[in-house]
Amino acid sequence: MTSRTDLFHLRAEALADEDLLRTTAEDLDTYDDTYDGEQLDREERAALRRVAGLSTELEDITEVEYRQLRLERVVLAAVWTDGTAEDADNSLRELAALAETAGSTVLAGVVQRRSKPDTSTYLGSGKAEELRDIVISEGADTVICDTELTPSQRRALEDVVKVKVIDRTALILDIFAQHAKSKEGKAQVELAQLQYLLPRLRGWGESMSRQAGGQAAGGQGMGSRGPGETKIELDRRRINQRMAKLRREIKEMKTGRDTKRASRKAHAVPSVAIAGYTNAGKSSLLNRLTGAGVLVENQLFATLDPTVRRAETPDGRLYTLADTVGFVRQLPTQLVEAFRSTLEEVADADLLLHVVDGSHPDPEGQISAVRAVLADVDAADVKEVIVVNKADAADREVLDRLLRHEKHCIVVSARTGQGIAELRDLVADELPRPTIDVDVLLPYERGDLVSRLHDEGEVLGSEHTSDGTRVQARVHPDLAAELTAYPA
Repeated sequence: MTSRTDLFHLRAEALADEDLLRTTAEDLDTYDDTYDGEQLDREERAALRRVAGLSTELEDITEVEYRQLRLERVVLAAVWTDGTAEDADNSLRELAALAETAGSTVLAGVVQRRSKPDTSTYLGSGKAEELRDIVISEGADTVICDTELTPSQRRALEDVVKVKVIDRTALILDIFAQHAKSKEGKAQVELAQLQYLLPRLRGWGESMSRQAGGQAAGGQGMGSRGPGETKIELDRRRINQRMAKLRREIKEMKTGRDTKRASRKAHAVPSVAIAGYTNAGKSSLLNRLTGAGVLVENQLFATLDPTVRRAETPDGRLYTLADTVGFVRQLPTQLVEAFRSTLEEVADADLLLHVVDGSHPDPEGQISAVRAVLADVDAADVKEVIVVNKADAADREVLDRLLRHEKHCIVVSARTGQGIAELRDLVADELPRPTIDVDVLLPYERGDLVSRLHDEGEVLGSEHTSDGTRVQARVHPDLAAELTAYPA
């Protein structure tokens, strides 16, 4: 006998199945054949959002502090020490863009005018309390400071505002950790994060008085007890070991990169590097020039992994075009050191396309920040062309000012294609040209040399004869040496 309760459950299941069938039919009726997939890469980058009920983990239950960044609703804080008020506002706007790139929502910002940051709480005591009131009224979870804080400054400011405090360096490292895709990029970011974490470890409670030895611990018995190794010392040692391993792995990857670069040099293929401030349009420019298909987003540090593509000048000469990681004001020194092997692509290039955002409020500041990093990686002497991008959105007066002040400068728009043809011609003019004139008669079975003359040299004239192909060309010394056996 089926009970009333069982009948109720059977009826509910039948209704649920009926609803499911109806929903499925509606989905089939409304199916859109233009749907092009989940776009998981873009969805993943926008996935960091506020999760209700999560604490800010100020009270650590671990003995050593390892806090992962979980940026949610944030308030910005900055100390204005020099420059104009507009410079301070631009810096804070850039910090807001970085915070949004990391996946957070910016609620407010505080700027204090001081000769130098407070050694205790970064902001003065009054501003720190004002910041606490703003955090409470806005319901913020995190405070981000627009410079690198000392460990003591961060802890003291946290004690006042009662929420998690991070600095600009930690924020940039977090963005790099999200966006690195290649094995080399991930290793470089991890090394930079460990370098940042190492001096910021701190011990908690009895971990500072732990002891090793004794029969219970090591089975050595009496007379072998000693102070042992504290937990924080053990963590430091493990981090140092991991950093040493990462440095070895990056060095091995650098060997592969050097081998590819040496191969290009052996074949006399010129190289062009694209460098510039983050979000200036480097990847868009690379796609315009080569059709590389690199991810493009209106976002800071959207692409980190370097991309090298083959390109050709209008007169047929081959060269390589390399896109590099973007720079930013106060780029963490840990990242510059970790990405040094990648940035060597710029130092070894024959020509540097320095991309500048023409629509930015302070393009000259961007140029100075990029040149400072290039000097750190010994790339200051590379022949440089300033490429002012986003001409379609820039102020004409700003473009004219840049054209007047920069010796080698061209204005383009990677989005509309304005100036791209002129840029191709400029690259062709600035790349090194072959210097040795040759006049050779190549047998027809040496078609490989004829092909190399067209790829690596500058062919001035050619003629097919009964004995072979006669070619007049300008070539590099290595190829000229191979052609000495075939005089005309």
